[in-house]
Amino acid sequence: MAKSSSQSSPGDREDLGRLGAFIRSQRRLAELSQRELARLTDLSDPYVSQIERGLHEPSVRVLKSLARALDVQAETLLSYVGVGGDSDESSAPGVTEAIKADADLSDAQKAALLEVYRSFLS
Repeated sequence: MAKSSSQSSPGDREDLGRLGAFIRSQRRLAELSQRELARLTDLSDPYVSQIERGLHEPSVRVLKSLARALDVQAETLLSYVGVGGDSDESSAPGVTEAIKADADLSDAQKAALLEVYRSFLS
């Protein structure tokens, strides 16, 4: 169950902030507005905004819906809030997922790398 902000620890808030930043980055990479993402996930615009700003801990159902809309593995989003089992070699992310999840890359760098990678596959 999600904790209220008054019960969350500084570490929890940092995790939610990283989750929100990742979701925002993936939304921008997918060239979606917050409104479009909200529509795709059946969430309200303000709720998507709160998630992106790290103000609310979304449920597993919401994270899975966001993952589908953003074309990322649900486990990637779930890992930000400490949900999910230990990862092993068989669940390691692919190249596309790794590029999308790399926090050291800007959105423009991620888009460029994905474009180059996809061109090699075609």
